[in-house]
Amino acid sequence: MQSRLDFYKASPTGTRAMMALEKAVSECGLEKPLMELVRLRASQINGCAFCVDMHTTDARKGGETERRLASIVVWREAPFFSARERAALEWTEALTLVAQTHVPDAVWDAVRPHFTDQELADLTMLVVAINGWNRISVGFRKIPE
Repeated sequence: MQSRLDFYKASPTGTRAMMALEKAVSECGLEKPLMELVRLRASQINGCAFCVDMHTTDARKGGETERRLASIVVWREAPFFSARERAALEWTEALTLVAQTHVPDAVWDAVRPHFTDQELADLTMLVVAINGWNRISVGFRKIPE
């Protein structure tokens, strides 16, 4: 696979806007391990090799275990995730696949007890950010380093 375009150079204004969203999300107060799981799961769904590589690496640096990283793709069947993590992963999948799911009430009902209003808004912004990065990276074939 060959990279198609350096989007940082091609659209510095757009890239700065994405970086501003990423900065806001990174400083929101959600647990860093939870944030990396969300980023990783959305990136897996979207088939973004660059982001899967980056967020797996970042999760490891943050102390995430190999067992949980290997099991994130089957989180519903794996016993290694907390109720809060499961709710975040379900929300992530529903939003990432929004054209298919339309985020059903059952998903809302499952995530709501685990997050405050601000946390849920921040979690949603995180999912928006990683889906945006995935689409940019997949579209322009950003290659893992």
